[in-house]
Amino acid sequence: MILLYSGYLAIFHGAKLLPSLYQLDKAGLLQEDTDEIRVIISAEACMLLLGLHHDLYRDLVSILVYPSVVVTPPSSRGVFLQSPLVEPPPAAISGQAFMRGPVILVWDVVRRDALHPEHRHNVVYHEFAHLLDMESGAANGTPLLHSREQYKTWAKVFSREFNRLRSKSGRGKKTFLDSYGALNEAEFFAVATEFFFDRPIQMQSKHKALYDVLSGFYQQDTAARERRFRRKR
Repeated sequence: MILLYSGYLAIFHGAKLLPSLYQLDKAGLLQEDTDEIRVIISAEACMLLLGLHHDLYRDLVSILVYPSVVVTPPSSRGVFLQSPLVEPPPAAISGQAFMRGPVILVWDVVRRDALHPEHRHNVVYHEFAHLLDMESGAANGTPLLHSREQYKTWAKVFSREFNRLRSKSGRGKKTFLDSYGALNEAEFFAVATEFFFDRPIQMQSKHKALYDVLSGFYQQDTAARERRFRRKR
């Protein structure tokens, strides 16, 4: 087992440290760690915390990094079940997050997403958004917010945007947000987070209310940051 120390995160934001990052040499996980792997995953995970208090990943003990797409094992049938059930087939995943860990990531997808933010996908943002969502006790699309008023606004805006995405996706219409977000409220929050960090200017233009509530939660104005970056180039 190779232990990757969390000090790499100090490069990006003083006290915002993740617990230790593990890579195992069993079950097909990566056998060699590199600075590129550690820095990209740590940096992107920290982006979500730049405006938040630093211990939101305190229960995460490990991150498992696979070289390419992982197929989930079939679910086991309980011994008390008597009636025949249709078991869901194994599914290919590029990432998965569990309450209190681990977080599973696929390296070739992580690297591709980091190189091409214009593709509007980022598996690190997505899975770590699930971790923030789970801070409330369940993955339900509503993380721990900062005020009672924020909960009211969040419920109103997220319900409207989620139902709009579900309706348009169900009718096969083109959407700005990835249609995967229409699966449930937790996936909607994770997908919205990806767009908030990867396509903030477009999101602010097309879904301003949604952008504003995410900005209020993350305490970041990612669209303004991207505009400043573009002016400097």
